[in-house]
Amino acid sequence: MLPLQLAGRRKGLMRQKLSIRHICIILLVLAGCLALASSSGDFNEHQKAAYLDPNLVDFVRPGLVIKITGAEILADGTIRARFKLTDPKGLPLDREGVSTPGAISVSFIAATIPAGQSQYTAYTTRVAGPSPITGQSATQAGTDSGGTFNKVAEGEYTYTFGTKAPSSIDRAATHTIGAHGSRDLGEFDLGRQFDDDVFNFVPNGSEVKVVRNIVETKTCNGCHDTLAFHGGSRRSVELCVLCHTAQTTDPDTGNTVNFPVMLHKIHMGARLPSVRAGGKYQIIGNRQSVHDYSDVMFPANLSSEAINCQKCHQPGAKQADNWLTKPSRTVCGSCHDNVNFATGENHAGGLPQVSDNECARCHVPEGELEFDASIKGGHTMSRFSRDVPGTVFDILGVQDGQAGKQPTVRFTVKDKSGNAIPTSQLTRLALVLAGPTSEYTNMITEDALNDSKAAPDGSLTYTFKAKIPDNATGSFAVGIEGYRNAVLLPGTKKEVTVRDAGVNKQFYFALDGGKAEPRRQVVSVDKCNSCHFSLSLHGNNRNRPEQCVMCHNPTMTDAARRPEAQNPAQTINFRTMIHRIHTGKEGTGEFTIFGFGGTAHDFTEVGFPGDRRNCDMCHVNNSQQVPENDKLQPVTNPRGYLDPMGPVASACLGCHTGKSAASHALINTSRLGESCATCHGSNAEFSVNRVHAR
Repeated sequence: MLPLQLAGRRKGLMRQKLSIRHICIILLVLAGCLALASSSGDFNEHQKAAYLDPNLVDFVRPGLVIKITGAEILADGTIRARFKLTDPKGLPLDREGVSTPGAISVSFIAATIPAGQSQYTAYTTRVAGPSPITGQSATQAGTDSGGTFNKVAEGEYTYTFGTKAPSSIDRAATHTIGAHGSRDLGEFDLGRQFDDDVFNFVPNGSEVKVVRNIVETKTCNGCHDTLAFHGGSRRSVELCVLCHTAQTTDPDTGNTVNFPVMLHKIHMGARLPSVRAGGKYQIIGNRQSVHDYSDVMFPANLSSEAINCQKCHQPGAKQADNWLTKPSRTVCGSCHDNVNFATGENHAGGLPQVSDNECARCHVPEGELEFDASIKGGHTMSRFSRDVPGTVFDILGVQDGQAGKQPTVRFTVKDKSGNAIPTSQLTRLALVLAGPTSEYTNMITEDALNDSKAAPDGSLTYTFKAKIPDNATGSFAVGIEGYRNAVLLPGTKKEVTVRDAGVNKQFYFALDGGKAEPRRQVVSVDKCNSCHFSLSLHGNNRNRPEQCVMCHNPTMTDAARRPEAQNPAQTINFRTMIHRIHTGKEGTGEFTIFGFGGTAHDFTEVGFPGDRRNCDMCHVNNSQQVPENDKLQPVTNPRGYLDPMGPVASACLGCHTGKSAASHALINTSRLGESCATCHGSNAEFSVNRVHAR
């Protein structure tokens, strides 16, 4: 074990390497003197600090909190900020890392919202370039340079900017100081800890009345897990908008990195008209690193028909309704980048727009009809139209649900008003029979559209043509799926046909007539929808994970859809497939599944917006733990390194896609099964939570 490098408690004392014995003594003394309770219990199972020695954690006090407590701009333009550095418990930290472990670097930004405007202009700028591509230079908002720190008290400092505010400063305007920083705890195997903060003030001392708060950071974190860019220290939208202003341009591409333009374009990605026409959307950053967003597919856009503005523009932010009430050429043109406002090309009505003054005249928040020129109307997603009548499924029961018999399912199909929908109005109606629920290995889907029978109470019954296997035991499940075609705005130029699909329902039954065992729940649709908004696949037919796993079971591959020349087949086992899809470009090798009509779906370049180490983004019930369940079955995997693949390996190798990981799984599998739980069980040294801790 390497000796730890500890700092002396007195100012100016040089760091020195100490023996483990001395370290233990010092840690114990410090713990007693400070009268601190062990703080290792303050960290959750997904944080590295939770697994360290409690005495070490009490000494290091992992974490970083930056809090700006005040700011002022003097008569000569000098900008000064007051701030604190603490651990998460509020105890002070030393910026230089002498009296407390880990040196802390902090950078500052100063910006203002000019009178009559809604976006920031930064005082702290730099000149980037000249570009090796264009030969051009550009002024960019950024962090201050040349400033000085002054220690006021333990963990309390002032920062005097090297940049001065201009003499023309509007002292009645909103000003904001932003700070971001990192604490280096690498020597304790805790990496870097990050935080940022902003402070709003008016230099003349009056109340802050103008702010910029359009999208909240917590909304971004629904997909991004923890928003963290430029090395990880920029973690809030409130900070990002201080630099990503209209004054900032990428000199290499000529693209603005103004926040509303850049963010809309990034999230549109592959759907930008300019990209669809063969162009690229790129930003070239530090050290000429190319960031190409041309293949980004926003998971909340449900189809090509509309852009899902409401996924990001959610209630809560002070200006959450800006997208509805303040249309502009800059913002709208960022997504609709084939519109030429100067000539009117591709603009509604073909009219040019020389300013933003007339935008809200046509583009009102909401009109009388959907799919019109209003903001909501123009972004209406058809299957969420208020005029969709709705298709609502329910399964009431199963008769003859025994081994060797053909089960009969009783169910209802209604609209959202509770009226029964006759099967003649449906386009598709199917029932899926699968089992056992301990691990689906038997599955059959049957078309119930024409052979369902109406009962006097308005319900329907369908008897499967297939039998439950003679040797089947345990519990089975029936799932329902289907849709009808609904016509919206019939007889108009905006007439559109939408698949009015029902939400999948499942019904579990025990073959021996006893209590049914539902299929274990591993993920929840609510967690899926934190990114996907409304999960819906295979023509909207499948929209609940509980339905997906019935078909995407360990025995299934894409062999029925894959062209012979593209063999061997690919597993579509749910836990393997979903991990591999979300690993995307972070994995090794290609991952392509052939679907309906022999269509190839290549997921190799998928970019996951969150941190895949955070299993809780998708999993529920702590289901990411290595299961000690001998009912789980090996996975058919013709295209993989292992075929068959163990049930635990089938999940892990979806993310850990290399040959070495497959080899590790192989040598830890015998004729008795996998030994994964020995090292990776929930309480083992290399448990799933521990090895994924951050």
